[in-house]
Amino acid sequence: MANRTPNIDASTDQLKSDLRHLSQTVEELVHATADDSRSNVKELRERAEKRLKDTRSRLEARGERLYHNAYDSAVHQADAFDEYVRDNPWRSVGIGTLLGIIVGFILGRR
Repeated sequence: MANRTPNIDASTDQLKSDLRHLSQTVEELVHATADDSRSNVKELRERAEKRLKDTRSRLEARGERLYHNAYDSAVHQADAFDEYVRDNPWRSVGIGTLLGIIVGFILGRR
């Protein structure tokens, strides 16, 4: 799990960079529109559209990767939990009983 932290940090930095570039381009487009220079607006609009498409595709790809990583991690943890319960059935029953008593005690005090 610790080996994924640099990937998450790099992904977060890349996302911040993409959004910063996109916002800068949109700001340029807004400023150019205020001047109403037709050729300048068209050029900036094309740049903004290109960056928007690039950013959208990167965000979709990152979202897919994050989803698959989370899914794989959840499956791995569920398998590890299942293995632990199968290897230690009485300990698992004891832990479940203890948690039930604690939850019952907390709910009973209300």
